[in-house]
Amino acid sequence: MALTPEIQQKVNTWLTGSYDADTQAEVRQMLADNQEDTLNDAFYRDLEFGTGGLRGVMGVGSNRMNRYTLGMATQGLSNYLLKSFPNQEIKVAIAHDSRNNSNLFARIAAGIFSANGITVYLFEDLRPTPELSYTIRHLQCQSGVVITASHNPKEYNGYKVYWQDGAQVVSPHDKNIIQEVNAIHSVDEVKFAANESRIHMIGADIDEAYLSEVQKLSINPAAIQRQHDLKIVYTPLHGTGITLVPKALQRFGFTNVHIVQEQATPDGNFPTVQSPNPEEKAAMQIALDQAKQLDADLVIATDPDSDRVGIGVKNHKNEWVLVNGNQTAALLTHYLLSARAQAGKMTDQDYIVYTIVTSDVLGDIGRAHGVKSYQTLTGFKYIAGVIRELEGNETYIGGGEESYGYMIGDFVRDKDAISACAMIAEMAAVAKDKGQTLYEALMQMYATYGLYQENLISLTKKGQRGAEEIQEMMRDLRANPPATIAGSPVVEIRDYQLGRIRNTRTGEESSTGLEKSNVLQFITEDGSKISARPSGTEPKIKFYFSVKHPLASAVDFDMVDKKLTDRIGAIIEDMQLK
Repeated sequence: MALTPEIQQKVNTWLTGSYDADTQAEVRQMLADNQEDTLNDAFYRDLEFGTGGLRGVMGVGSNRMNRYTLGMATQGLSNYLLKSFPNQEIKVAIAHDSRNNSNLFARIAAGIFSANGITVYLFEDLRPTPELSYTIRHLQCQSGVVITASHNPKEYNGYKVYWQDGAQVVSPHDKNIIQEVNAIHSVDEVKFAANESRIHMIGADIDEAYLSEVQKLSINPAAIQRQHDLKIVYTPLHGTGITLVPKALQRFGFTNVHIVQEQATPDGNFPTVQSPNPEEKAAMQIALDQAKQLDADLVIATDPDSDRVGIGVKNHKNEWVLVNGNQTAALLTHYLLSARAQAGKMTDQDYIVYTIVTSDVLGDIGRAHGVKSYQTLTGFKYIAGVIRELEGNETYIGGGEESYGYMIGDFVRDKDAISACAMIAEMAAVAKDKGQTLYEALMQMYATYGLYQENLISLTKKGQRGAEEIQEMMRDLRANPPATIAGSPVVEIRDYQLGRIRNTRTGEESSTGLEKSNVLQFITEDGSKISARPSGTEPKIKFYFSVKHPLASAVDFDMVDKKLTDRIGAIIEDMQLK
């Protein structure tokens, strides 16, 4: 595929502009090797600075993650900070994960901020994303940046932007930052010459302050004391979790933690896994094998920047299985509210938060405990937004989303796998103290609230054509919504882009009450919920399925679970998503 004139012009700019010799040599080599497809993908657009920041494949080109795309983003953010906080000292905190080039990108960003007269607090080495969120408020910064691509494959890196409350940026700041970034038209506008006197290294002191906040979350230290030798297998999947998870577990009182040594060393090539994602069984396999060998009680795994956590437990058939994100969120919520009630810590101001694509069992749990629950769009920046809005009037207890992210307490304003690991271990210790496994506690919980089952299908559509296909799919679902799904009539359509909920029987409409977002939900007569949502950070469209059936007792779990699996299968087939 030949280069278009627009792409050729961009390539020429990189060959003649203020780009380093190695970068220009690489572009020349791609031209010499006739790598038109690679050049097209590397230059067909500018890497988009979205509402959360940047994320992309590393390499040369305007559509790649490199010192120049990162530099223009950082200069745009610097310009916005200088306009937003005139006549005051501006402070920014920076952390990075274990990915290739993360350390380099963090130092480049620090240099640019400092060259713009901004004070920088730079972590001396890799650190978890939630610690960066905590640090912003702890050091009273106006903003923060973490260099990470979360659980994406090794080819990716990214740049997440936070505001002064420790949450990822939301409106109007996100759109205003995007405008400033888009206003940078040349790398010549980027101030790369660092002012080292403005860059301050941070590390152990912040770790100590953060871990002491995590330790305060413990609700049942007596049960941990009795079950301190709970056998835990932990893997950081070559990421940042190794810096703090073992310490957090130790502080809670756990003395029998086994770290998966093959995955303990931070490594951006993630040599033992295809993808460092605790949502995938393949990534968890080494830890599960070790747990089986040790006859452990619990497996926990964190992704490279330690904001997501996956867990494995033995089921009622003594087989090691993974607990999915919805189940973990439900277990944590159920434990937090039950344990707080037993400890006499509940107040009328308590509330929980979960997202619109997370299991509705969380709302059931909240209602059963007399605790308010709020729903938000997908993303912890929206959960943080609820906390910001209610601060001083109501008390945030915990929240989560189906994609393995949880936030307990409000000292961090983003999903936090460090505190979640500690609380999951406490939950397992309390269950063991009662003679239960965590899986038995899960079945008992569902016997109380009814069995929910959720599933997710991600359709990957790469490149320019892929992005267009995703938009076409959403347009078609809006223009021709299904009247029935798997034999059950659609009774309600929630269109978050239009901000309205429509009862298909009466035609009655109401507001979603949330910000606009490109999400569609179909609710059927039998209580099934199907959500369609293009990813904001990856070339994917995601379909979420949630079904429910009463569960008389834990004895019927397998039978009802199979019935729900079949129902989701019928929905997927009917919607032709195979």
